[in-house]
Amino acid sequence: MRILAIDTALGACSACVADSGGGEALARETITMERGHAEALLPLIERVIAHTPGGFPSLNRVAVVVGPGSFTGLRIGIAAARAIGLALEVPVVGVTTLSALLGPLVAGNVDRVAVAAVDARNGHVYLQALAPGGRVIVAPRLLAAREAVRLLGTSPVMIAGSGAGLLAAEASALGVSATIAPEALYADPQWVARLGALADPAQAPPKPFYLRAPDAKPQDHGALPRQ
Repeated sequence: MRILAIDTALGACSACVADSGGGEALARETITMERGHAEALLPLIERVIAHTPGGFPSLNRVAVVVGPGSFTGLRIGIAAARAIGLALEVPVVGVTTLSALLGPLVAGNVDRVAVAAVDARNGHVYLQALAPGGRVIVAPRLLAAREAVRLLGTSPVMIAGSGAGLLAAEASALGVSATIAPEALYADPQWVARLGALADPAQAPPKPFYLRAPDAKPQDHGALPRQ
């Protein structure tokens, strides 16, 4: 199975094409950016596909990061993935940001609790944690950093994601040994592809996984009555 993976959830715009059999990606590109995903994504995908033998027709599936992350970024990536899947008539699956961050930690047989922490601002993180062997310690949720550390317990932790620094500082303050995974601020698109290959399209739809409500809400009370 050949998979196109797309990630626009956080401070990077990424895409790669990989075969489900493993090995290095056939083509990949990542641009670090806080804004501008909408303008950057389609040209980036075109460049990645241009370096993929067989091009778009060789794809069997599209995987896209569905969050948590930027509301705007998620919509951009998901819309592009759906459009490509529709045009090629191939399945499109969603992969959570937290799962993509945890993948390399679990695969690396880390003997610590594996933690994915995405900065949710104002001292909060989107968090998921797995014990060595894959048992869920903390299911995906939005937490204050100190509350998150207390839920993790006293075992040493390895943290990946944009909230790793904040969580590691809180862990240190509470006497918990914390290590930040190197070069793991954002999801690796190759891991998005690997997880996307394993996903059941019926159970992993390409829909936003926000974990909290939008900051902007409709002003229902200020709406004018319809004629």
